[in-house]
Amino acid sequence: MLKCMISSKTDMWCTPQWLFNELNEEFHFNLDVCATKDNAKCANFFTPEIDGLSQEWHGVCFMNPPYGKEISKWIKKAYESSLKGATVVCLLPARTDTRYFHQYCIKGEIRFIKGRLKFSDSINSAPFPSMIVIFRTKNIKTDCEVDLKCA
Repeated sequence: MLKCMISSKTDMWCTPQWLFNELNEEFHFNLDVCATKDNAKCANFFTPEIDGLSQEWHGVCFMNPPYGKEISKWIKKAYESSLKGATVVCLLPARTDTRYFHQYCIKGEIRFIKGRLKFSDSINSAPFPSMIVIFRTKNIKTDCEVDLKCA
């Protein structure tokens, strides 16, 4: 198995196996929506060649998207898929100052990860904090619920 590249030269951060195992024990994933053959966490997965963004997401999905400029597209897709009945559990950088955080993440359940994750076989921890965002129909908040002006 190839190691996932982790550096400023890539936007791929391989999910630590212990973290996936813990989440999988709770959620029982059936689809990894953003993977490669080398880092897929589920038997069913979408690769860049399959283009997970253009596929329908069903069931209980795990998502650790590329952390680059297109991350907001993945988060939007996760949120929209939950509106259609999917549960999507996302491993994301905890960037609470971003537009995507305020447009989508706050509509789901957010679990901040204490400390900094050590991704894959890297020597050092990530240079950013991480969070788990869970989008599922039963916990999606409406725009009014997250907009303080509604109060």
